[in-house]
Amino acid sequence: MSTPEPPPWPHCAHGATPADDPVGCRGIHIPGRTTCLAHLTDTDRNAYLASLTPGADIDHRGTTFTEPLLRALQAPLHDSATDTVRFGNARFESATFKHSARFQFATFHGDALFQFATFHGDALFQFATFKHGAAFMSATFRSVAGFHSATFHGDARFQFATFERNAGFKSATFEHNVGFELAIFKRGSSFELATFKRGASFVAATFHSQAAFNSAAFHGRAWFETATFHRGAEFESATFERIAGFEAATFHCGARFESATFTGNAQFGLVTFMGNAGFEAAAFTGDALFESASFEKTDRLGPLACAGQLVLSSATFGGPVTLWLAARRLECRRTRWAATAEIRLRYTTVDFAHAVFEYPLTIAAEPDPFVLTDGSELAETAFAGAPGPDVRLASLRGVDAAHLVLADVDLSPCLFTGAVHLDQLRLEGACTFGATPPPAGWRRWSPVRFTDRRVLAEEHHWRAGRPGAVRGWNVAVFGAGRVGPLQLAPVYRALRKAFEDGKHEPGAADFYYGEMEMRRHANDIPQAERWLLTAYWALSGYGLRASRALAWLGAGMLLTIGLLMAFGIAQDSPKQTATGTVPPGGGTVTFEIDKDDPKNPTSDRFTGERFEKALNVTLNSVVFRSSGQDLTTAGTYIEMASRLTEPVLLGLAVLAIRNRVKR
Repeated sequence: MSTPEPPPWPHCAHGATPADDPVGCRGIHIPGRTTCLAHLTDTDRNAYLASLTPGADIDHRGTTFTEPLLRALQAPLHDSATDTVRFGNARFESATFKHSARFQFATFHGDALFQFATFHGDALFQFATFKHGAAFMSATFRSVAGFHSATFHGDARFQFATFERNAGFKSATFEHNVGFELAIFKRGSSFELATFKRGASFVAATFHSQAAFNSAAFHGRAWFETATFHRGAEFESATFERIAGFEAATFHCGARFESATFTGNAQFGLVTFMGNAGFEAAAFTGDALFESASFEKTDRLGPLACAGQLVLSSATFGGPVTLWLAARRLECRRTRWAATAEIRLRYTTVDFAHAVFEYPLTIAAEPDPFVLTDGSELAETAFAGAPGPDVRLASLRGVDAAHLVLADVDLSPCLFTGAVHLDQLRLEGACTFGATPPPAGWRRWSPVRFTDRRVLAEEHHWRAGRPGAVRGWNVAVFGAGRVGPLQLAPVYRALRKAFEDGKHEPGAADFYYGEMEMRRHANDIPQAERWLLTAYWALSGYGLRASRALAWLGAGMLLTIGLLMAFGIAQDSPKQTATGTVPPGGGTVTFEIDKDDPKNPTSDRFTGERFEKALNVTLNSVVFRSSGQDLTTAGTYIEMASRLTEPVLLGLAVLAIRNRVKR
């Protein structure tokens, strides 16, 4: 057994025994005496107490106080004018209070030092005023610790303090820094209506029973890093005007932040919520950071409003959960969902890259304000300048979309490359995509006009980065990456199938067009196939643009008519000549009927009669029939070319019209 170390001050040593207790009483000597206040003779004690006046400095380190002794000490310090006990510098380090220690309404004009003090009875400091520093580091409160309505003008230090019964700081005011680092609260602790005007630190504090901070006001930084709440933690209607740090804190039961207000950033990174995390009607003016947080049994989060970023990246949700969030931006990168989830949003841009979920998950835009449990609507004053409550999806990269449902979401900025099972993605309601730019004038000698269709954001980025790109294509934002047609073609293909499975023919047609465009520009196909795709695009817009096919058909027919009038229709109808020989002895006469070759026209070729003949030939060629007209050799070849190309153009036009009717 180690020998106890004597205190660093001259101590009383009353009751010391060499074998059992070589130190004895640890109380500091009274000035001019060799014993502490507890062991003075009555005469010496009375003389010492008579020397004290209100506001006097006292030093009773290591002294053991009974309740009568403490009352006797306070009697000469009582100020009849204010009816309060007034201390100057008060030193009670390592003191022991065997009974109730009553300091209600006391005023400490100097430092109040209670480090390592032990309170066996109630420690009552209600309405006490600490003008300078108050130090309770490593103090032990074995009974009630009452600091209700106390006022701390200087630093209040409770590091390593142990509260074995209830700790009451209700309506207390801390005008300077307050520290409860590594403090232990074994029973209930109440900081309701407390005011923290500077920094408040509860780093690594342990709350074994309920911790109540309802309506507390933190005007400075509030630090709860690595704090542990074994029972309920209540922060209802609390106000955090600067940073609220709860990083790596653990809430074993429910954590209630209903109607709390966070003016600065709220840091909940690595926090573990083993019970429900109640943030209904919470308001975040800055960012709300829940990165790597664990929500093990939380079944609902919100409704809450966040004017900045709400970060749930790398967070884990262990059970079915519904989130009601109104936030400028929601980051769910690498978030893990272990059960079904529904995310209902307003005013939000969502980054869902690399999120992991194996059960149905829905991201939906909420058209109306969220309704709270009391029937009122969630306040949305932070979004007063927003154009509308629209929800935009920024990224689905790395997501397995087999169980994903999107409802009424704007997908125009969404990055899809890297997502898998996009063909099983379900799109409900009015999910919108980006569009091609409007007509942009002329580029060199040709007009610039893109087919109106749904376009992925990544195609916008790719086209904007090409040499000679026209205005209207959106440039890639930082972090979007660079992808090209080779990567985009399968994305368009998968989304086309998703639209087809959803019986959304217009969307399927647009994504088929996008798929063919990416195939045409990809560098992994043979040149001949690329030419074929280019011809398919130019002639009919991949079988989707009837006007283009009809325009080419009309142009082909006009060209055919013009060529036939110029070179193909004979000048005159060839005449027939019959020749035969009569046998000398009579008998059968055989005639041979011949016809002159058609002559090329030499006179006026563009007449109404020739136009009618050329039109007849052309119309019959379109339906793959022979007109029976007499044609020159050039006209025969012109007709053959017409009968080969124009039925194809007609077929493309019919196909495009059919696709348009289906849409």
